[in-house]
Amino acid sequence: MSASPNTAQTSVSRDASQLKLEAVKQRYPEAECFTFGDSEALCQRLITLVRQGKKTATCGALRDFEADGEPMPVAGRKDISLNWDGTPALVIETVHVTIARFCDVAEDFALAEGENADLAGWRRDHQAFFERNGGFDPEMKLVCERFQLVEDCQQQD
Repeated sequence: MSASPNTAQTSVSRDASQLKLEAVKQRYPEAECFTFGDSEALCQRLITLVRQGKKTATCGALRDFEADGEPMPVAGRKDISLNWDGTPALVIETVHVTIARFCDVAEDFALAEGENADLAGWRRDHQAFFERNGGFDPEMKLVCERFQLVEDCQQQD
């Protein structure tokens, strides 16, 4: 029995996506892969902000790195940001990493995340994000990462 045209097309598309990711991994063998945000819409919004030069920082709950065994960001390492479908979107290089409590995140860092016009907006949106993803505590420790864009994989298409 042969695959339906839609199934065959999906398989070819998936194979092409996998080849593209493998090609990026070959250029950056030490890179970790990650996805911005917790939804397709948020992921695309954040990738767009990086492409526009408006987003040069990100953060995550330290507990998530510890619980999931995820490697921490390291200054100088290049990592691959994925689109929601798993295809490579961007390559970023970590410039600086600090650990800070949520309540101690400085306004300059919040603004560098590019998502909000002020610290109050950053706190509101990030509190909501953490409440959706494992719980929120104003004392929770965050891994705060500053980065620069190295490669836009979309421009390779």
